[in-house]
Amino acid sequence: MRQKMGVLGPVGTHSEAAARYLMAWQSMDREIVCFGDIGECLHAVETGAVDSAFVPVENSLEGAIAVTLDALARSDTLRVRREVIWPVHNYLMARRSDGEIRVVYSHAQPIAQCRDFLLQHYPQAELIKTASTARAAEIVGASPVEAGAAAICTRRAGVLNGLVEIAGRIEDRGSNCTRFFEVVRDGAAMSHVEAADTVLLVCQIDGTRPGALYDVLGEFAHRVVNLTRIESRPARTELGAYLFFFDLDAHSAADAVRASINAVAEKSVWLKVLGVFSVHTAHNE
Repeated sequence: MRQKMGVLGPVGTHSEAAARYLMAWQSMDREIVCFGDIGECLHAVETGAVDSAFVPVENSLEGAIAVTLDALARSDTLRVRREVIWPVHNYLMARRSDGEIRVVYSHAQPIAQCRDFLLQHYPQAELIKTASTARAAEIVGASPVEAGAAAICTRRAGVLNGLVEIAGRIEDRGSNCTRFFEVVRDGAAMSHVEAADTVLLVCQIDGTRPGALYDVLGEFAHRVVNLTRIESRPARTELGAYLFFFDLDAHSAADAVRASINAVAEKSVWLKVLGVFSVHTAHNE
């Protein structure tokens, strides 16, 4: 039976494009299932409605995707199988190339990623946030030409909705990229073994104790375990309580990594290892 992979939809989002890249790269035969939001996508993995989800976790310009981190932290069953770094290219697309643009639709993240371009070229345009870039393309595709509507979306989403390109690669920084996690249920089998690049932890420490975070970081430092990323999120239990996500460099000495995780667990209210996985940088259009 063909496995299913959930992504943020509809068809034409960056998530769908990155998922298709992953399947081609890994020679996967998966059915892509589109969901209305990231939370629904991850919940479908928990319930078994899909076998995996391919979801964004961080953008290089706009930071962490909170819903992904929060779902991973609260779940007892979700684990990260692999990471793909996806170069993000945004396109301004409309029903016609020579009309006035009075309103621009897109997801909040691309609007923020293209802020300088919009201020320079369309300072008077109304910016309307949508659930996804593909949804923005759908709205513009269904709008009358005289509405003066445009979408910031992928080129594929624009073409699927009968739009033409007004401007390409309008992101403010050429280094714009998004980290995606392939998320599966705990115990899901790997198709083949990949070399590990990252160990992902999440823990809650006692924030009322002075120096608690300093002590935790010291467990990594004195064992020469490199941290490539630290992120905090509210624990949602009380004001001032936080969870901490740590990306550990898996190329550090294995004994040191294990010892540091054990030491940090002893100093935490709780700790989970969310995955030991490879990181791949994609090459797209």
